[in-house]
Parts: sequence; structure tokens; C-alpha cells
Amino acid sequence: MPDTMQLLIYIGAMALVTYLIRLLPLVLFTKKITNRFVKSFLYYVPYAVLGAMTIPAIFTSTTYVASAAVGLAVAVFFAYREKSLLFVAVSASTAVFVAERVIEFF
Repeated sequence: MPDTMQLLIYIGAMALVTYLIRLLPLVLFTKKITNRFVKSFLYYVPYAVLGAMTIPAIFTSTTYVASAAVGLAVAVFFAYREKSLLFVAVSASTAVFVAERVIEFF
């Protein structure tokens, strides 16, 4: 029973922290942000965080780094050509699958 109570306390604390992180900017910044540097920083942060989370996951999610690189190259190529997200994901996954089979064959 103490383990369940401790788990509920942990979940409650994390819920509170998550809520505060989302609430504080809304409460503290009531005026419109006019500083160009701050606006530019806030614009690019989500892309930087997404890249920092995605790139390491790409290279550790496959059996071979080479197949991950092939999948990344295919994904970047089709994304640059403005294909749909579904097409990019399926193409990259297929490229990784084929690359791993080729690597295993040799």
C-alpha cells in the first residue's frame, strides 16, 4: 500500500509541475512580445528541441547506423520536395527496411 501512495504522490507532483510550466508564461507575460530577438528565439525553439530529440532517436532505433542514415536521407529528400508526412514516413521506413536487408545479405 505505501508504494501505491508514493506513486500517486509522484504522479500528482509531476502533474503540478507540468501545469505550472504551462500556466506561468500565460500569467507572467500579459503584454504582446515586441522584441525581435525574443520573438525569433521563441519561433525557432520548437524546431531545435524537435531536432535534438529526433536525430539521436533515428540513429539508435535501427540495427545498423548505415540503415538509419539511409532512412534519414530518404526522409530529408522527400520532405524537402514537400511530400506529405505519411509519404515521407512510409518512404523512410521502407528505405530502412531495404537497407537492413541489403546489409544483412552482405
